Amino acid sequence: MNLLSSFFIVIALSAEFSNGESYDKDSVHFINSLNPNNILRVHCLTHDDDLGYHLLSPAQTYEFSFYESIFKTKVNCALWQGPGFKFYATFRAYTGGSFIVHYGKKNFWDAREDGIYISHGKDSPKLKYKWSTQAFSPIY
Repeated sequence: MNLLSSFFIVIALSAEFSNGESYDKDSVHFINSLNPNNILRVHCLTHDDDLGYHLLSPAQTYEFSFYESIFKTKVNCALWQGPGFKFYATFRAYTGGSFIVHYGKKNFWDAREDGIYISHGKDSPKLKYKWSTQAFSPIY
């Protein structure tokens, strides 16, 4: 391994293990913009944690924040809605890391009747995923 590569690895590890509290956490936000009485169920997993199931009434939000790792941070989520939660979508709600660490990155997911929209807070939400009724696929 050459000297320049060693230097970059030391710098990256130093940034990873430094006091992260001085940097903004990254975050993932979900909002239920579905029709009245349509509950949204949210379940997310990271490499280390199962964040559990959360039920959101219309206009309610659920969010969580974290410090990104240099070793590829991934958050996989599943959303369900409709009678008997028969409509669902599974997707990667956040990807980061891999030697470029973000601070304060925000992913806003907006569940609507026609699908799930994404925004990063500064741009208009864009349709990213449609609801499915096919056999459920796990979020792992």
